[in-house]
Amino acid sequence: MQKSVPYRLGELAKLFLKLGFIGFGGPVAHIAMIEDEVVKRRRWLTQEHFLDLLGATNLIPGPNSTEMAIHVGYVYGGWLGLIVAGISFIFPAVLITGIFAWVYVTYSTLPQFAPLLYGIKPAVFAIILNALWSLTKKAVKTRQLLVIAFGVALLVLVFKLNEIIALLIGGLLGMIWLRTGKTGELPGESANFLIASLGAGATWQATTAVATSVTTASTVNVTLWQLWWFFLKVGSVLFGGGYLLVAFLQGELVGQYGWLTQQQLLDAIAIGQFTPGPVLSTATFIGYVIAGVPGAIVATGGIFLPSFFFTAILNPLIPFLRSSKWTSAFLDSVNVSAVALMVVVTLQLGIATLTLTKAPFVDFLAVIIAIISAVLLIRCQVNSAWLVGGGAIIGLLTSLFN
Repeated sequence: MQKSVPYRLGELAKLFLKLGFIGFGGPVAHIAMIEDEVVKRRRWLTQEHFLDLLGATNLIPGPNSTEMAIHVGYVYGGWLGLIVAGISFIFPAVLITGIFAWVYVTYSTLPQFAPLLYGIKPAVFAIILNALWSLTKKAVKTRQLLVIAFGVALLVLVFKLNEIIALLIGGLLGMIWLRTGKTGELPGESANFLIASLGAGATWQATTAVATSVTTASTVNVTLWQLWWFFLKVGSVLFGGGYLLVAFLQGELVGQYGWLTQQQLLDAIAIGQFTPGPVLSTATFIGYVIAGVPGAIVATGGIFLPSFFFTAILNPLIPFLRSSKWTSAFLDSVNVSAVALMVVVTLQLGIATLTLTKAPFVDFLAVIIAIISAVLLIRCQVNSAWLVGGGAIIGLLTSLFN
């Protein structure tokens, strides 16, 4: 029986509100949770379609996990679904960050959530590994794609190449390799070159904007229009996630404009790290510190609006990219490159989560939490929300008995 549009919108709102509240661990963890819910449990998308969306999302600026939520909303609920899914996923992070901003401005202090995060991170690591295994099996269709994945991982790990550039290199070279020697089509009018050019151009703009920012502070009265325009600009060219966001904030808000002090910026970054959902909700905190509730609203709207715009443009192009043998090869290469990037991030997360800086060097409790979470997830199909909640309780109990 065909579900009505209001029913689908309700499902989207319920799902992404839940994911927004439990979405600890950054974009890779968010994507793993979304994949588990919409591919494995609800079957709204096939694994192949999910991979196509993931690969394409990596080619546009903005937070990947938020854009994946928006993609899923569009596929399952149309234009209204796009809006509902995106806002539902963002809202919990914005709400929690806004409350923390009020506490910070009122009492000049931040709450401490380290004990909760201690237990949550190993559980999230297990969720990521489970999703990564499923995505890898679907993305690595041939030996050539496996070689491309290793090559992209090597570029990032060894040569420290920017992730988006490595992704584009993997997509373009993979497309040429997969299609070399085959006749019947010419790549000259393929959309992949246009997408690659747009992606490279936006990356160059972002890099230039950071490099040319000056370090002389000035005292100015910030208008809501200035605040909105700044965060709209950031959201429009933000490749590289949280790291590039920090560079923008440091270079312009602290250095060029003097809207924030260095300590306020550090506190804003800390808020983004220990709250669930997209790290771009840091904009909510900064907007509140600068201009109260109106500032929080315009900063949040400015930084997230481009994600809705870019995703709405890109989603209808996915079937076209699959219809051509050249663009399909490009998309396959981008997909496996995106999975390679997830592997790199997961390795880094695993080292940070499961190891200690002093003897015995291995955090055995974190390893046990990760193993138990993996077993419950794989064998018992336990929902990720329960794993995150259980990890938080273990972390809290550990702090109480230490």
